[in-house]
Amino acid sequence: MYKLKIAETALENILYINMGLKQGESVLLLNDVPGPEDWTLPFDFLTKFLARSVMVREIFDYYSKLKGNNIIDYLTFDSTGQQGAEPPEHVARQMKEHDVVLAITTYSLTHTNAREGATVNGARVASMPGLEPEMLREGGPMTVDYESVSHETLRLAEIIDKATAARVESPAGTAITFSLENRSGRADTGIFSERGQWGNLPAGEAYAAPVEGTAEGTLVVPAGWYEGLDTTMKLQFSKGYVTSIKGGGKVGEEFRKLLQTGNEAFLHRRNCAELGVGTNPLAQNAQNTLEAEKILGTVHIAVGDSSHFGGLTESDLHEDFVIPEATLYLDEKIILKNGILMI
Repeated sequence: MYKLKIAETALENILYINMGLKQGESVLLLNDVPGPEDWTLPFDFLTKFLARSVMVREIFDYYSKLKGNNIIDYLTFDSTGQQGAEPPEHVARQMKEHDVVLAITTYSLTHTNAREGATVNGARVASMPGLEPEMLREGGPMTVDYESVSHETLRLAEIIDKATAARVESPAGTAITFSLENRSGRADTGIFSERGQWGNLPAGEAYAAPVEGTAEGTLVVPAGWYEGLDTTMKLQFSKGYVTSIKGGGKVGEEFRKLLQTGNEAFLHRRNCAELGVGTNPLAQNAQNTLEAEKILGTVHIAVGDSSHFGGLTESDLHEDFVIPEATLYLDEKIILKNGILMI
């Protein structure tokens, strides 16, 4: 932990506080590594990709030296190249065969059948797509008081659970509405000590899946609030789906290719999939989606898969877009005003 200057207490907290590791349990450290096609990625992105893999190896070395009778396994695989795409079958099988899975990847496995299969089988899964060393250092979002985050997140999830409609606005121009009727409010608390529990680390968000076909309006992602986004990006929604993407420079162009508005074969990727509210007071990096969506007082809206947390749309994509300084109305009651919780 000296090369990357990671706080060793943060790593031990992952095992013993976040995951509630018990004697005799098995742990799988899971990491995607650049495959042949990934070497054409932008150099800065590839550098972070490689650094993440080195970090996971270093974490494995540290965990392997801890006292106790736990089994610590380490598995790498060629990346899927896309957030929410399924990993190879042998990876999904290994996830089912361990008590605790730490998926420290570049491309998220959170909203996949592999993750769901593992948790249905009883594994406790922490998905950490985009984890960076800074998150594990003193003062980073992984060193937060997770008991406090859990309490606040569960409280907010209960409020979302009771809501039937949501409206989100922001100074940058976001103005979108959708139904939450009969959709469960859920909490990513960072405490996954019970059989089958799962979520992100760093954690800290309350969320729900909007009702399909109900999203109407505009989602505006300001420059700096997605990795590589140097100009504002606007997504227009109608009848629950993205109908156009404007601006965003190279990032916008990538999403226009991914979502392919007008092509019915990719309608599932354009689904308004998630409403989330960040609850982690130590999260602050707007350029990293894993951390940005946890920033206290932000709202995020996702597109793509919602089938793994209460929605009906199954997709090979799940992408979150974070909205700073958001105002959130639930059943026309202000829950968040300009990024400040009002409840």
